[in-house]
Amino acid sequence: MLTKEQLAAIKMLQKECEQADDIQLKLNWDMLRQRDDQCMDFFQWEGEELVAYLALYEFGSSVEVCGMVKPSERRNHHFSKLWQEALKMIEEKGFQKVLFNAPASSESAKSWLVKQPCQYDFSEFHMQWEERPLEESSDIILRKSLAGDYDLEIKLDVLAFDFTEEDARNHHEQVKGRPGEHHYIIEVNKESIGKLRVHRDEQKAYIYGFSILPNFQGQGYGRKALRNIVKQEHEAGYSIQLDVETKNDNALHLYESVGFVTIQGQDYYLSRINGQ
Repeated sequence: MLTKEQLAAIKMLQKECEQADDIQLKLNWDMLRQRDDQCMDFFQWEGEELVAYLALYEFGSSVEVCGMVKPSERRNHHFSKLWQEALKMIEEKGFQKVLFNAPASSESAKSWLVKQPCQYDFSEFHMQWEERPLEESSDIILRKSLAGDYDLEIKLDVLAFDFTEEDARNHHEQVKGRPGEHHYIIEVNKESIGKLRVHRDEQKAYIYGFSILPNFQGQGYGRKALRNIVKQEHEAGYSIQLDVETKNDNALHLYESVGFVTIQGQDYYLSRINGQ
């Protein structure tokens, strides 16, 4: 696992980069704090100061890449060096796809990416809920996920997020046991129609994996479930955040109707390993 000192150094470098560039980096802190080992983390130190960092995040057969370099050190090719180390690990582990994650307004990230064998794939909005009165819907039940819900959760990930079944099962196993994770099944009239999960980290609650079975979509159930979970987390003292793909107009309008506003865009660039 990453040490307290390493985590503190990552946090310090993140803060410096975000302030200098007026951006927000997506470092997936819920995953960083639960690393099984350090083979997915790459560091460049100058003495005791962390000046560059690259992290890999596994999602089935795909791996997501995020990183940062101290502003005053960006002409020293630190990130390219870390990427070569990370690429060896990616090839050893047999990942098929690489997604580079960059804040949409980050000029330094874009200037590095334009030199890589990758192409733009999609963008997403990072959104945060702005406080407003919310009516709770009594006809929607959010209950804790049980072992018997496994097949439904896998099915929803395949339908909603373009996972293969194998990737959905691997991802499910990765996130299920993490501290701070809360998995819910959405019920209507005692029938399970969808799911979502909430990760609590300090005073923030992140909504992930929100999905409704196709034959129950368009009936207002998603909006009611979203209102209920936002109300629950807000009353528990958490700010609520989520990510949504920019081309997913239905989801974007749903989140905006409940009170979510866009904080920043994130762009993703795709590279395939060995032409796979």
